[in-house]
Amino acid sequence: MKMRLMCLALAAATCLSAGAQQRRALREGWKIQSSEKVAADGAALSTDGASVEGWYNATVPATVMGALTRDNGMYKELLDASNYKEADRTPFDASWWYRTTFGLSDLKGKRVLLQFDGLSYRANIWLNGELVAPKEEVFGPFSRYSFDVTEMVGGENVLAVEVFRAQIGEPNIGFVDWNPRPLDESMGIFRDVTVEVTGAVDVANSWVRTDVDTETLREAKLTVETDVTNNSAKSVKGVLEGTIGDIAFSRELTVAAGEKQHVVFTPEDVAALRVQNPRLWWSAGMGEPEMYEMEVKFVVGKKREVSDSECVAFGIREIESYFTPEGHRGYMVNGKKVLVKGAGWTDDIFLRDTPESNERQVKYVKDMGLNTIRFENIWGTSRNIYEMCDKYGILALVGWSCQWEWEGYIGIPDDEFGTMRTAADIDLMTRFLHDQVLWLRNHPSIIAWYGGSDKLMHPEIERRYMALLPTIDNRPFVPSAKKLTSEVTGPSGMKMYGPYDYVGPNYWFVDNRLGGAYGFNTETGPGAQLPVLESIVKFIPENELWPMGPSWDYHCTTSAGTMMNSMTMMTEVVTEKYGAARDLKDYLRKADLVSWESTKSMFEAFRANKPATTGLIQWMLNSAWPGMYWQLYDYYGVPNASYYAVKKANSPYQLVYNYKDSGIYIVNEKPSNTTQLKAIVKTYGIDSQLLSEQEITGLSAEANSSARIAEVDKSAKNTFVALALYDGSGRRIAENFYALSATDDVHDWESRAWETTPVKEYADFRDLENIAPATLEVRSSAGKKGGNDVVTVELRNTSSVIAFFTSMKLKDSRGEMVVPALWSDNYVSVLPGETRSFECVIDSAEGSVDVGSLSVEIEGWNVAAQRLAAR
Repeated sequence: MKMRLMCLALAAATCLSAGAQQRRALREGWKIQSSEKVAADGAALSTDGASVEGWYNATVPATVMGALTRDNGMYKELLDASNYKEADRTPFDASWWYRTTFGLSDLKGKRVLLQFDGLSYRANIWLNGELVAPKEEVFGPFSRYSFDVTEMVGGENVLAVEVFRAQIGEPNIGFVDWNPRPLDESMGIFRDVTVEVTGAVDVANSWVRTDVDTETLREAKLTVETDVTNNSAKSVKGVLEGTIGDIAFSRELTVAAGEKQHVVFTPEDVAALRVQNPRLWWSAGMGEPEMYEMEVKFVVGKKREVSDSECVAFGIREIESYFTPEGHRGYMVNGKKVLVKGAGWTDDIFLRDTPESNERQVKYVKDMGLNTIRFENIWGTSRNIYEMCDKYGILALVGWSCQWEWEGYIGIPDDEFGTMRTAADIDLMTRFLHDQVLWLRNHPSIIAWYGGSDKLMHPEIERRYMALLPTIDNRPFVPSAKKLTSEVTGPSGMKMYGPYDYVGPNYWFVDNRLGGAYGFNTETGPGAQLPVLESIVKFIPENELWPMGPSWDYHCTTSAGTMMNSMTMMTEVVTEKYGAARDLKDYLRKADLVSWESTKSMFEAFRANKPATTGLIQWMLNSAWPGMYWQLYDYYGVPNASYYAVKKANSPYQLVYNYKDSGIYIVNEKPSNTTQLKAIVKTYGIDSQLLSEQEITGLSAEANSSARIAEVDKSAKNTFVALALYDGSGRRIAENFYALSATDDVHDWESRAWETTPVKEYADFRDLENIAPATLEVRSSAGKKGGNDVVTVELRNTSSVIAFFTSMKLKDSRGEMVVPALWSDNYVSVLPGETRSFECVIDSAEGSVDVGSLSVEIEGWNVAAQRLAAR
């Protein structure tokens, strides 16, 4: 039995040569059971065909907890209330068995490879009663494996895998303080298991390295690399052939028995690999994310039998990093600087994300005007999440979790380089990088590999990385997500000063030492970002909803010794700024305004302060479980107020209020200059009476720029600011709205901690409690747009009072929020006499919806709740 590192990139079915080979993922028909239960049933497990009666069903990929919950309906209320706190972890102290069967045919003269993309944490692998590999050789979630099992297989086969959870000190998949640890520590087969039937020679690791002429963008040089391995006992002569659209290339090869050849085709070898006027892959907002396919196959004999083939999708693009004069790292796509605007990803707590849920979430990212996801962990139960980033033009920053860097998470002593320091650790970390880079390197969306998160990696690990990476990839390597300098690779150019909990909206503009709008902030955010009420009632018991019971705190973060494990900070801000909440609905509307203002200001500041800013990652994008902190949409897929704050802040054209100098800035993140723009700046008093109006015409907005165009007077105790931007035809292309206090939040800079910089004097918005009611006339209609159902809502303010901070919800006949349903804008303020229309798109990709049964609910700060049919 031959074992080698797993390097296969699974081929897309669209470009496999018919009959070239059998290749399939073993996903259906698995059974799992605890080894303790198997032993208790009275007999030792037979690994080649014993009964699995009474075992649990599983669809792989699945952790043990993933299979028990998703495939067997167990632990139904585990994530509700404080139930998780009392959950029994002991069933996962024992190993668990995974069992399945599969058939093979037409094996004469063929080789069979059994491949594992990801196991956690250790595994004994058995095939038809024979041990393929023991747990002493199969370990680490980011190690990949390919076994030649030709001599073990037959027509019908039994595959049995015994998995063991990670122990103290073992670098496993990491959630850190985002949620409680998985009960099973993510034990299981969490990525695909694949069987491939080939001829004597197999093809793997096919890669297209792209080099774009960034001066003209009219030419790209492609270099193709692939590995050809002869798994038989005889020398094989054949032709390696490849195609990329109309481009064809080939080479005759003689591969000795057991030999592996690394084959390279360069533009010097094949003139057609110098591509003229290539379709370039661009990130969202810069252009279209164009993709190509390449097929590589090894052909043998006069009958041109295909021994093996591989198909990969790739994009032609050039990624570079640069440093500003101040030492901040930035990124360029195809020679153009891009302001990285993103958020931090987490998988589901039991790794149950699907291709459908992945695509939905990446669509959310694009809908918010973001262009990046940070994966502080090489997340995903397959490559699908990175394929979605490729498809939608979302940049991916990929690296290792800080779980391995702190004793409190991994359980062994740490130092300035974390916990990985032994020779065995260094070997494992190097293997992790090798296997993951080969698996993911064709994805154009991935723009950098991050070594450390909160710390640097051990210098010897970095030296090994630097010896390895140039031979297998050409992306930038970043030593840490924190502002640190490596003795091996130099400065990171990043910063990680937080904050992770509430700061006032002015913080982002006035701070120039910590997390404010300069440089590249790899993780930061205003803390609690609450779900909508309809989601909260799913996991908070009715008797704890109001007054808020202990389950609210339990569903904050698990960050020990901080205020982030309770609602204390949010409640303080709500009370100090707006007055104590009268009831739950009052609390939620105030908490939403808190999050909306601070989250929106964070992104606006990084845009308005260009070019001093190079990147911003909101902490976080999503939630691994039902939670109150660090999310732009909740565990159930429902966008919250912060989602629409981010979307508002990241409109391609926008007018932004600068809390530092009271200026109005025009921001253009389009790739071209725009002229003949008009801006209207209005201010209103707390009574909605117009205080001032400015009209600025003939404006020009340079590409990828920001410029100050006006100033507002906010000397009144409370001032509303309404901004609108129009193009040359008079069409409104952006609008923005602010509630300002004459006195801003005052931060206690001397008491700054890693979590946040406290506010010692809060801006006073208590008068908002007393604004007069506004009256909205609401109309709705339903139709189609781009194949999706669309509900259009028209809000007409018939009163003389601003309809402030008004939310819209689309619900089904049961009163549940429709998911996914994305509004063109939400949490809006409508001026007196103004009529505005908003669209809510229901993504048909996730199934049809009976639009006739839907309803729209409207409610605002000073607008009475209304409900009407969505038709």
